[in-house]
This record gives sequence, structure tokens and C-alpha cells, in this order.
Amino acid sequence: MQRQRSAGIPGEPGIPTAIFLGFTRALRAAGVQVTQDRAHGFLQATAIVGAGDPTATYTAGRATLCAGPDDLRRYDQVFEAWFGSTATLPGPQGPPRTVSVTSTLPETEPQEGEGEGEETDDLIRARASEIETLRHRDVADLDPAEQERLATLIARLRPRAPRRRTPRQDPWRRGRVDAHRTLRASLRHLGEPAGIHYRRRGDRPRRVVWLIDVSGSMSSYADVLLRVAHRVSSTTGSGAVFTMGTRLTNVTRALRHRDPDRALVAAGETVPDWSGGTRLGDNLQAFLRRHQGLARGAVVVIASDGWERGDTALLEEQAARLHRLAHRVVWANPHRGKVGYEPLQRGIVAVLPHVDDFVAGHSLATYEDLVEVIARA
Repeated sequence: MQRQRSAGIPGEPGIPTAIFLGFTRALRAAGVQVTQDRAHGFLQATAIVGAGDPTATYTAGRATLCAGPDDLRRYDQVFEAWFGSTATLPGPQGPPRTVSVTSTLPETEPQEGEGEGEETDDLIRARASEIETLRHRDVADLDPAEQERLATLIARLRPRAPRRRTPRQDPWRRGRVDAHRTLRASLRHLGEPAGIHYRRRGDRPRRVVWLIDVSGSMSSYADVLLRVAHRVSSTTGSGAVFTMGTRLTNVTRALRHRDPDRALVAAGETVPDWSGGTRLGDNLQAFLRRHQGLARGAVVVIASDGWERGDTALLEEQAARLHRLAHRVVWANPHRGKVGYEPLQRGIVAVLPHVDDFVAGHSLATYEDLVEVIARA
């Protein structure tokens, strides 16, 4: 049975609703929370302002489909990808037109007998396939447009803070009987039996500390790693971020900007030794001398390829000291997940005995794994 053609926009005979509903589905796939009511409101708004006017349709969509400032950027990207930056919206006599999301997607002509919903589904599947490919690409090989899409995907990460147990007992549905609260409840009932109250040990977020190598050999990854650290720190609400090069630099305050682009610019203005040499042992020694309290009981994430220009004996000594202080030490190496890699660098050989988790750090998929490792620490 052939699929029925969608009805037209109310007030605009001949313009199919499928292309506008497909746009709302693409927005939902990009992370914008488009509900059925918002989609219906969008269709009503386009009927009022004129569905054939691109500017009016763009404004109507921003007003009805976006729930907050975070949705505006995604809306602009999907609108340009769906309708095209210079293309006009379909008129009453024109056939539905779809525009590929990026120039890398194949441009295929609709086959005879295919419905508009099939074109929409194909476009969404193509976009999902492109995102999946981007997840596994080495970030050092991305062009500026792909880096921008990667930044959008990093902003959609949902990291969880690792938890630590506390001596304090919190009320709970089951567990040990809380004799004090149970007795007080009985006294409020004049000694009559009351409900039994329970308690358990509470938990609190565990601090996450980042030490990110910004030397020349890490220049292709430092920006993205700082963006991931900003996302984790801003979401979990606790932690500190340092950069390591020829010296140790605290960029925690610079990364407090909610906007990740502004935060990275502020961090870049703070770091004086970007793309310089690497002295990991000296940096760890400086960190433990000045910020030992931050390391105690924390999850410490070191992002570096392990190239050490200083004394490896000092690096091994400081790594062992850090391992004794921290709850867990995670080392993210951009080359760890690449074919043929072996941990032969002097710095890596020195620290591996004192590392709890040695993980990859060269693609979005590995950063998602890193976020999960931190959450389970």
C-alpha cells in the first residue's frame, strides 16, 4: 500500500508538512528537546507568518522549538543544514527539497515511488552515520568544520562525578536501624510504637584533578582535552585543572566560564608555555609541593603522551608519591588506542607501575570511555 502524501500547511495549500516535520525530527536527533506540542506550535506559526518565507520560518522556529540558550546554536546548525544557507523554502508549486547535512554526505536523487518520509529517514540515518564515524576519528586529523562539530558533541557529554563514602550517617529506606530517630518518633507519639527509621553511610562527590600536557608533541590534542576537562568540571561541580609543559600552570579559574569557547580562550591566555617542551617530573613535583591537598583522596587524570625531557628517575619518584596520595590515578595517552602502539617512551615506562588506569585519548569515543572510567573510580 502506498504511503499517503502529507497534508499541507494550514493556510499554505500545496506545501507539504513532511519537510517541516522532518526538520523537527532532525532537531530532536541533534539534542534539542522538541516535544509534540512545540512541533505543532511551529506548524501553526509558519502558517501565520508564511511558510514560503525563509526568514519568517527561521524566526518562528527559534521562538517555538528552542527552550533555552543552549538550543539556539544547535537550531542554527540544523536549520542551515536542512534548508541550506542560500536555498529558499519550498513554494506551493515546487517539489520538496532536502539538503545534505554536510558536503561529505552522498547526494542521492529520490527514486520513483519513494515518499517524503523516506527521504527524511535517509537523511537522519546519514547524519547518525556521520556522527558515528566522527566519534572514532583521531582529533588530530580533523578539519576546522569537523572540530566544530566535535565541540558540539563534547558539550553533549553527561559526565558523572565519582562518589566517596563519608562517616556521616544519612536517613535511608533500609539499612541499619537509626535508634535515635526511631526513639524520638516514638516519643512524639507519647510512647506508642511508631515507624522504624533506618540509616546508611552517606556519600559525597569525589574531587577530580586534571594534569594536561600542553607541550609541542601534544599540541594537536591539548585543546580538545581541555574542553573535555571543562565539561567534566562544570558538570560535576568539583575539581581542578592544571597544564604541564616547561612549568605547571593552574587554569582552574580560567575554565570557570560556562561557555567552553570563552573558557579555552581564557586558558590559552593563562598558559605561558603552550607547545613548548615537557618536564613531567618537575611538574608533578611542583604540583605535589604546592597542591598536595588537592591530590589527597582525589581522582587524578594525567593526559600526556609520556615524552619526558627531564629526569625519568624524578618522574617515577613523583608518580609513586602521587599514587600513594590519590584515590586513583588515570593516565590518558593519545597514542594508546592506535594500531601498533607500544608503551616504550621513557616517561610511560617510568610511571606505568604507579597508574591504575592506562587509557586511550585520541577520539570522542575514547573521551566517552575516559568519562566513564572517572565516574566508576
